[in-house]
Amino acid sequence: MNVGYFAIGAGLAAQPDIIALVAQTVEQAGFHSLWAPEHVVLLDQYASRYPYAADGRIPVPAEADLLDPFAALTYAAAHTKTVRLGTGICLVPERNPVVTAKEVASLDRLSNGRFDFGVGIGWLSEEFAAVGVPWPRRAARTREYLKAMQTLWTQDVAEFNGEFCSFPQVRLNPKPVQRPHPPIIFGGESDAALKRVGEIGDGWFGFTKDGVAEKLSKIKEYARAAGRDPDKLSFSISPGVGYPITMDDVKRLHDLGVQQVIVGGISTDPAAVKGDIEKLAEEFVVPAASL
Repeated sequence: MNVGYFAIGAGLAAQPDIIALVAQTVEQAGFHSLWAPEHVVLLDQYASRYPYAADGRIPVPAEADLLDPFAALTYAAAHTKTVRLGTGICLVPERNPVVTAKEVASLDRLSNGRFDFGVGIGWLSEEFAAVGVPWPRRAARTREYLKAMQTLWTQDVAEFNGEFCSFPQVRLNPKPVQRPHPPIIFGGESDAALKRVGEIGDGWFGFTKDGVAEKLSKIKEYARAAGRDPDKLSFSISPGVGYPITMDDVKRLHDLGVQQVIVGGISTDPAAVKGDIEKLAEEFVVPAASL
């Protein structure tokens, strides 16, 4: 059972020296992966509902520092050798897919093939308005953008014509180190999100520890219906920022077929960062290795 760490690029861990400290400590402590969240902007007031908290509010202050995840992960890559690096998650429909394909390939190259492309369709409609992207049909936009990116990653000369994205014959280099491309790991809890995992994803990043068995079953059913092998999918679970998790939870998730649990938090005390990570390693990484 692997254990990942969330997060860098947010709050105190948006500072370069803290990113380096977190990344190096996580790697030395035996964590499997390190994740960075994404929001281009946050708002003091919003009507949208954050789906992973009972009160519908994201547990991050609107004034908090929040780096671009590709910048944060590239900086972490320069300070590490083995830990995997993931977006948790990248808001694909808010981004230009050609530019994002370039960023993904660049990060995969600079990390020597250690990147996991965590993706989602977004929940904050006010953010979509701020970046000038229509909120309706964002799921369809995400699917098409990912298809366009895969074309760019896998074809020497790529051409794409779609509803939301089109480009003539172009060359995008370098290609990702991982072939055919870095794993595409979908977030989301809804039936539609689980269907995306089964139909076109390489794995699922669940932001909950409840109802996991039912969600995994649905993903596998969707994969089979799409003619795909569900045994080739990876499953990672995080309880969410600020929510507790125990080794009993980890063992239960392992028995359900989850390959990775992602723990951690957003540090507020620079002096405590290293010790907090090492404590998490003692609590989870070491015992999880024997599962």
